[in-house]
Amino acid sequence: MPEGNEIHRWAERHAVAFAGKAVRVDGPQGRFRDSDVLNGRKLARVMAVGKHLGYDFGKDRILHVHLGLQGDFTEGSGPLPDVRGAVRLRMWNAAAIKRPAEPGVSKRHGWYSSDDGAGHIAPEKIAWVELRGPMDCTVYTQAQWEKLLKRLGPDPLNGDRPERMIEKVRKSKKAIAEMLMDQSVVAGVGNIIRAELLFRARLSPFTAGTEVEEKTLRSIWKDAAALLKAGMVDRRIVSTKPTDRPHRKGKVLKEEAHYVYRRKGLPCFVCGTEVRRQEMAGRNLFWCPGCQA
Repeated sequence: MPEGNEIHRWAERHAVAFAGKAVRVDGPQGRFRDSDVLNGRKLARVMAVGKHLGYDFGKDRILHVHLGLQGDFTEGSGPLPDVRGAVRLRMWNAAAIKRPAEPGVSKRHGWYSSDDGAGHIAPEKIAWVELRGPMDCTVYTQAQWEKLLKRLGPDPLNGDRPERMIEKVRKSKKAIAEMLMDQSVVAGVGNIIRAELLFRARLSPFTAGTEVEEKTLRSIWKDAAALLKAGMVDRRIVSTKPTDRPHRKGKVLKEEAHYVYRRKGLPCFVCGTEVRRQEMAGRNLFWCPGCQA
């Protein structure tokens, strides 16, 4: 599932491409039936909160998109392509699609760990986007959008303060690893960031929230903001420090981007202990028993 860095990246790109302009919208697949509510209207702004996108077309016309596990965008320049596959929604700039296509007419993101941002179309050159496989793609009223915001925790990428997160964690006996994945505690953190934040803090994922010191939580919050912001450059989240990687110079190799995430059975880069994995709250948890004792 895309984490906050990717959602905010989409928001920035789509805002550059479409905000302030009247855009065309349709739903070729047939499952998005509210295109007439938005088609031809000016897009005021694109909002990102945690793992949610909101395209503001005016009062009670907010297109809500949650990508879920399968959702993804394809983007391109030049003429609108023929519909292929189950396209839930298309959005395009009527003037821009008349321009010649840029080299590499369309781009769909690769798997997060191999997409370094190379070859992506400059956001100001984007003429159209296609959305496939989202968990949700519906038009929200203002009240629905505000209800969503109230149930989400603070978002490190929106300049929010960590106080609400700290208060919830410090009152709970749940494991810190479970709490960091709770979007009502902190919005935008997913499985990758969760695992890497806890390693970088040298904190056991099984520590109860009540036992985590406030200064540690503030440090984790600051680190989350930095890692997510860096991850907006491309889809990859690179959490390892050069001094800890087997190859300390040059491009970060795929297998060296993370300390523990998806490294079950491999030696920790720092202490050599075998990285472990177990299920927690329905998701795989990775940690180093040595560094995170």
